[in-house]
Amino acid sequence: MRLQVIKSKNAASFYVIKTAYKDGKQKTIIVDKLGTYANLLEKLNGEDPYEWAKKRVEELNRQEQESKLADIQFSLSPNKKMKSNEKRLFNGGFLFLSHIYKQLGLSQLCKKISKNHKFKYNLDSILSRLIYSRIIYPDSKLATYDLSKNFIEQPDFDLHQIYRALDVLAKESDSIQATVYENSLKITPRDTRVLFYDCTNFYFEMEREAGIKQYGYSKEHRPNPIVQMGLFMDGNGIPLSFCINPGNTNEQVTLRPLEKKIIDDFGLSKFIVCTDAGLASEENRRFNTRGDRSFITTQPIKKLKSFLQEWCLDGEGWLLHGSSKTYSLTDIDEEKFKDLTLYKERWINENGFEQKLIVTYSIKYRNYMETLRERQINRAEKLINTSSDKLKKASPSDCKRFIKEISCTNNGEIAEKSAYSLNHEAIQNESKYDGFYAVCTNIEDETNEIIKINKKRWEIEECFRIMKTEFKSRPVYLSDDERIRAHFLTCYLALVIFRLLEKKLNNEFTCEQIIDAIRNYNFLEINKKGYIPAYQGSAIYDRLHEQFGFYNDAEIVTYEQMHKIIKNNK
Repeated sequence: MRLQVIKSKNAASFYVIKTAYKDGKQKTIIVDKLGTYANLLEKLNGEDPYEWAKKRVEELNRQEQESKLADIQFSLSPNKKMKSNEKRLFNGGFLFLSHIYKQLGLSQLCKKISKNHKFKYNLDSILSRLIYSRIIYPDSKLATYDLSKNFIEQPDFDLHQIYRALDVLAKESDSIQATVYENSLKITPRDTRVLFYDCTNFYFEMEREAGIKQYGYSKEHRPNPIVQMGLFMDGNGIPLSFCINPGNTNEQVTLRPLEKKIIDDFGLSKFIVCTDAGLASEENRRFNTRGDRSFITTQPIKKLKSFLQEWCLDGEGWLLHGSSKTYSLTDIDEEKFKDLTLYKERWINENGFEQKLIVTYSIKYRNYMETLRERQINRAEKLINTSSDKLKKASPSDCKRFIKEISCTNNGEIAEKSAYSLNHEAIQNESKYDGFYAVCTNIEDETNEIIKINKKRWEIEECFRIMKTEFKSRPVYLSDDERIRAHFLTCYLALVIFRLLEKKLNNEFTCEQIIDAIRNYNFLEINKKGYIPAYQGSAIYDRLHEQFGFYNDAEIVTYEQMHKIIKNNK
């Protein structure tokens, strides 16, 4: 079979053709219509259609050749017992991950690092297994060593070498991140016009602080020391760079050092930094007015000066993208506007620092906030009725903020016992902010574009969710600071590879569907003859096979076929 490209005035069409003989005459037949150049360019997420078409022809030729393989026969006896510790079921999900691992240049980089540090253990094998296991079998480093034996390709290192490798990986973290970014550009477009930054905490399976393991603010209120991760993500939802800081670090001071590293190591200088309110110090905003940098940051309306709060909450003077009208919130048709976002904007100048304040109003967001507060009020009522010893401390987002304490009698005397009730004044005061949301920026672009950019902040929160929930990157069991940093480097690399896998599948499947698929991509080894697929065929496996160019869905995959796939991914 061979590739044929037929060009017309408006398109170039790709065909797979072969020569056949019928009635003694040679004839060219079309085996497959691959599509037009334009259609393939859109479908392939930036991959060159010509190169993809060539690979497709090679794959079809390979499949045709393999279809001519002789049937494999073997016998099994109910009278023979399995050998002690014999293992027959293996996972092949790492094959999809190893393809991206190779494309990111991590294999070659590991060889370079090994040469520079002059050690003999297989750093490439260790790093790749730490990454694959983080996605497929997330667990401690000790367990990872044993779990990596579940892969078809067996590990060739010892447990103690994993810990030695962590020390080296921590030292090489910056160069690894820079190399991964550079090579990722060959896999998928990176939208570095907008960079999203956020921080989160990870706790340890210990209660004593030391080194970077420090007690700090935690939304979960766990009695464990934590470390803080700062993460930059590009506009396509792919992680760009990260840093690890002590758990008691003020997150506002973490942005600028990591941003400077991106500027120096990645060669980026023109971008918009988008953050939430917790990272929106004036110093960070001013920093991102220099050069070709800009900022978009969430602005809590409650923290604005009173006259600006009044302007934000004023029901008059609202605009709608695409309309020249001005709207009043008291007059809008809620059914008609339920999926729309109104806005208004103004420039503000404080301490000689000028920025644009944009406030939006959404009926959907208002309803969401009302529902959320109603749940918190219900929890507050339950606390009043059942747990008076837990009522005194309240954070700004805690349901206890809706509870008030009365410690005096009607005569003004000090009461022996405190009484608790709902604080209706606090509830009413908070409800006036329902539906309103504000951002500040130094960008003079269309307001609608700024609003769109800010709405994508959920993707960086999704990155943290994947690491914590799917990759189980916490609790952390390591104690040495450098090994802790290396642990999060492997979590970060696992996240980059996973996000690139999502892109290769054109975001057609959910995170959970992809992870379930590669975790269940198992094979049963039979009598040293080959591997029988032990997974249930589905659309996601069809797409994975198509995207990565190998097909392990035959009744049995020979040793030679499987190890050729493994070799091609090295």
